[in-house]
Order: sequence, then structure tokens, then C-alpha cells
Amino acid sequence: MKFNQKRAWFKRTVIAASIGVLGSGVVSLSAMAGDVKDSVTKTITDKLGKARPELKVSDISSSPIDGLYKVSVDGGPILFVSEDGEYMIASDMYQIIAGGFVNLQEQERQEKRKEVVAKLDPKDMIVFDPKGEIKGVVNVFTDVDCGYCQKLHREVPELNELGISVRYLAYPRAGLKSNSYTKIASAWCASDKQEAMTKLKNRQEIDVNVCEDNPVADHFALGGELGVRGTPALLLADGTLLPGYLPAKELASRMGIEVTDKDKVADKK
Repeated sequence: MKFNQKRAWFKRTVIAASIGVLGSGVVSLSAMAGDVKDSVTKTITDKLGKARPELKVSDISSSPIDGLYKVSVDGGPILFVSEDGEYMIASDMYQIIAGGFVNLQEQERQEKRKEVVAKLDPKDMIVFDPKGEIKGVVNVFTDVDCGYCQKLHREVPELNELGISVRYLAYPRAGLKSNSYTKIASAWCASDKQEAMTKLKNRQEIDVNVCEDNPVADHFALGGELGVRGTPALLLADGTLLPGYLPAKELASRMGIEVTDKDKVADKK
């Protein structure tokens, strides 16, 4: 699969995932779409266009609050706009339930991420699988020059022992024209990707080899779409996005993987 084909696939994946409907017991904003009067759509679109011509409205739907509409903007955050287009809230909406507060936007984002994760191809990733049973998978957006990414990588053998498959996606924080990009792209283009990744995470040099069909730019764009803002970013099968480093045992617990007494004893040695 060539570079431009991969980019198109990632875009299609993200767009398809973004239209999913939640199946939880709380209110789903996706399920609130319904019919919005053409006059309301026109009013809100016109008002936003006059205020910020660069904003491109992609969708307007109802929200759980009467008279307040959820507005999706290309490349931007979700907005909540009044029916007359005079007032706007640029923030997540929370539902108040008996047990606390539920972030409705984060539920949508998690569902979107879950659908994207299900479509990821391990062939486009650098994968460290356990030798035995795979009990869980963590997808890691990583930067080879990130200290906590290096620390996490040193725990890959322990994660594998716990039955966790570690699957890397590239996220060079300094951008696609940086030295970090050159390094991580060279890992994806190496004949032994695992060895190259390990060397880089140990601050060792590898041969520069930026092949044309490497997926780094696609991973970087996907990370931005899914809300990655730093590394490491840990993406679980259920769509949960965990920012930052977690020790192996704690990550296993967050993934619902039982840590045995044997594992705990080994950890203390």
C-alpha cells in the first residue's frame, strides 16, 4: 500500500468512525441528530460564517438542551450554538447522573476511537507480541526522542510477560520535517523494525532510510484526529485514550488484565 493510498484509507476510517451511535445508558449526542429546521441551519451557518469566514460547518444537530444545537466544524471542536445564532459555547457538554457527571463529547470521541482501532492493520505498525496468549493489546503513539516513551519501551518485555501486545504508531512531536521524523521513519523502513525501534529507544543510532511508503505521516495525522497531544499516548481496544506513561502493572490493571501474586513478587525483586 503506497503512501497516498494509506493516507486515503486513514481518512476514510476516521470519517466512517465519526458517525457511530453510542449504545450506553446515558444520553448520546450522536443519537440526538433528528430533524433540524432548514431555517435554523441557515441562521446558525450564516452567523458563524459572518463571524469567522474560515469556519466550515459540516453538521448541525439537536442537543439534549432545547434551543441549543450541536455544530460540527471541519478540523475544529464541537460547538453548541443557540437557535438564533447569537450565542455559542465551545466546551464539552456533561450530563448529570446519580453517580456524578458524564462527558458526552468524550463518549463520542471514545466510540470513534474504538471503531478506528478495530480497523487498524498491525502490518502498518511495529508490533511486540507476547510469546504466549495475547490477553490484551495497547496501541502506543510514540516518539523515539521522548523520555517517557523510552521508559515505556524498557517495560515492553514485562508487558509481554503479562500477555499484552504492544503495537506502535508513529507520532514525532516535533513534526514531519524534524529529525525525530527521520529517525522514526527509518525504523519503519528498516529490515528489522523491532530491532531498529529498540535501538532508537536506547538512544542508539540506526541507518537513515526514509522510504517513500512509510506510514509515519498517516499515523501522525490519525493521532491528531483522535486527540493525541503528546507521547506516549496509549490507545486501548475500547477506545480509551490514556495520555502519558503508565507502569506495566498499572497499565495491565487498567486493561482489565489480572496481575497475579507471582507477577507482584517478580516486580519487587
